[in-house]
Amino acid sequence: MTSHERANRLFLVLAVFFVSNALLAEFIGVKIFALEDTLGLLPFEWNLFGQTGSLNFTAGTLLWPIVFVMTDIVNEFYGKRGVRFISWLAVGVIVYGFVFAYLAIALAPAGWWVGVAADQGVPDYQKAFAAVFGQGLWTIGGSLVAFLVGQLIDVSVFHRIRHATGERLVWLRATGSTAVSQLVDSFVVLYIAFVLGPQKWSIDLFLAVGTLNYAYKMLAAIALIPLLYLVRRSITAYLGASQAAQLRSAAARD
Repeated sequence: MTSHERANRLFLVLAVFFVSNALLAEFIGVKIFALEDTLGLLPFEWNLFGQTGSLNFTAGTLLWPIVFVMTDIVNEFYGKRGVRFISWLAVGVIVYGFVFAYLAIALAPAGWWVGVAADQGVPDYQKAFAAVFGQGLWTIGGSLVAFLVGQLIDVSVFHRIRHATGERLVWLRATGSTAVSQLVDSFVVLYIAFVLGPQKWSIDLFLAVGTLNYAYKMLAAIALIPLLYLVRRSITAYLGASQAAQLRSAAARD
């Protein structure tokens, strides 16, 4: 296998993994979980912008940190064009997925299937299916806009830091780009989905939830720095030091 083929195969694997994580994060994001209960801790009664309560997050937060790492890896080796390509590809696949989810909801359910899970506490399978997969258009729209804007900001900040520091300080360009992009992402999606949307959140609630989400994403980004270095080292071993250096150099000039 030539070095060019290895680089192309690597990009394909990274793109598929990136899109898969983004798509799954969108679909499982409908579930809200309580962090303290999940960890078996007493509720942490936070007080922020006049809002109090336990720490609740969408299940999508399990996967978004992986998406951040994948963005930085693609940025590192394939540059702006690589990140933009996989970002637009992810948006297209997510829209495609939701279109067919809505079509599936519209299909007339078989009579026996509606009550098939009644003994499991689900008296109407059709309503449950629609509730899980039929996320509101405001939520879908807000999430997609926030994701795409966040990705475009991330790639721009990443390269600005890279041009200033060269090949040094990989952790700085990774966490720095995440810090800026996720500041936008964390608040844009909530504003579109819940302030402009039918729920009409108050500004205090919007700021409180957005701040908590942003804090979580930054902690996750910092915690995953060792994974970033591990993946970077693994890719260098797979491609070979010379080919990896060529890709990084080309990406820096992108």
